[in-house]
Amino acid sequence: MIDLFFKSLLISGLLGFIYSYFGMEIVRRGIIFTDIAIAQFSAVGLAIGITFLTNAGFLPLIFGLLAAILISTASSSKEKEEEKMEKRKNLTEAFIGMLYSLGLSLSVLILSRNPHGMEEFINLTANDILFANYYDIFKIFALFLIVLIWIILEKRINLIFPKLKELMFFVLFALSVTLSVKIVGVLIIFSLLVSPALVSTLFNKNFIFAWIYGTIVSLAAIIISFHFDFPTGFAIVFLHSFLSILTFFIKKDY
Repeated sequence: MIDLFFKSLLISGLLGFIYSYFGMEIVRRGIIFTDIAIAQFSAVGLAIGITFLTNAGFLPLIFGLLAAILISTASSSKEKEEEKMEKRKNLTEAFIGMLYSLGLSLSVLILSRNPHGMEEFINLTANDILFANYYDIFKIFALFLIVLIWIILEKRINLIFPKLKELMFFVLFALSVTLSVKIVGVLIIFSLLVSPALVSTLFNKNFIFAWIYGTIVSLAAIIISFHFDFPTGFAIVFLHSFLSILTFFIKKDY
């Protein structure tokens, strides 16, 4: 029992840090569908590996990077007129939404060829992190260190490689999503990215606030799911979504 909650605490804290940072950036840029599109494309790679191969290998990363490159390309606009920029932003968000829709439908089509396809689909959507192992935690911790180094060096990288900085951001984001999508699922990644960042922005706070808030909410959802025997993954998604929507209406005049 203690071991389960200890692992959940580690995963919630580490993923909370990673996705609070990315979430603040994504909300600021106004490209909310980005993470869920990349995660879903990574899930396509996993679905191919589960259905047709003995091991997915680098397929999730390849598909995740493909989505990241497409989004980075679609987002890079040099237009300066405000009206054109706003139109470009809206079109980019629509493009990313369709990219997610493509990945979702493709995952379902591929997993339909798998006898356990529906079960695998549910796991890829929102997995039960209570049963994550220490190898999963090690991978997330390594990812945490990479993101921490990026945060420290980001400004210097922008000075040295200003044209590559945007692409490097999306590649790191894709790597983060790819490594965690099998552990927690697409919807949990989306919730961890958007909900804490939204609440933090509404209260004019930074990503540290988002990290602490997101970790507390995730742990509360885990405790609730254990007590009432709910699916842990979907409990996390529900509580994050519910609290962020409630906060939005409370702070709607932000």
